[in-house]
Amino acid sequence: MKVAILGATKGIGRAIARAMAARGDELFLLGRSLEELQRSATDLSVRGARGEVGVAACDLAEPGSFAPALEAAWAHMDRVDTVVVTAGLFGLQEELEADIARATELCRVNFAHTVGFCEEARQRLLAAGGGCLCVLSSVAGDRGRKPVVIYGASKAGLSAYLEGLDHKFRSEGLVTVCVKPGFVKTGMTTGLQPPPFAGEPEGVAKDVLRAIDRKKAVIYTPGMWRWVMFVIRRLPRFVMRRIGF
Repeated sequence: MKVAILGATKGIGRAIARAMAARGDELFLLGRSLEELQRSATDLSVRGARGEVGVAACDLAEPGSFAPALEAAWAHMDRVDTVVVTAGLFGLQEELEADIARATELCRVNFAHTVGFCEEARQRLLAAGGGCLCVLSSVAGDRGRKPVVIYGASKAGLSAYLEGLDHKFRSEGLVTVCVKPGFVKTGMTTGLQPPPFAGEPEGVAKDVLRAIDRKKAVIYTPGMWRWVMFVIRRLPRFVMRRIGF
């Protein structure tokens, strides 16, 4: 595949990029820090990525960076058949409640700006005859819950957008893959108590590649989260008000 990845220098994004490099995919990296991108590009070349790994600055907080970054990816690889988006913001509920400006920025980046980036990618993919748009959302968006009121709301909007894209454009050749990770041990979750079925970035990366290859519209990863959220979505409100999950 010829893949442009936004957020490939850390956590799940880095694990996905490494898994793609190991199987010989051609990669172009997008992110905020050109220095970190260059280090990741060198790492991916050593791991087997096909051709020169290109990089371009792109910041989800700066919508003006979206189009130039994607144009650079298309120019570098002649075409792009897969765009992967793993970047985003996270914040603990208590911290977001105490800082409305931060809460607003998180919602803006995770929903509005991510949708804007995806729209830029969607237009380019469809103009080239189709492709795959794979975006990390979260199980936090499946239902309103006490510990993730604000973060979950931002991901709920993103999940709904990705589902709508899949309904509307799959017949035109655009495959939309919505990835819903549960708790994954990354820098984002450092300091939080992991549940017994917490995942590792490398395991999530394998699930993501499998979903892209099989053109699956939605995946939960680690897989146990599908059943956890199946139960949570069906609990009555009076129960949700009493529990802390």
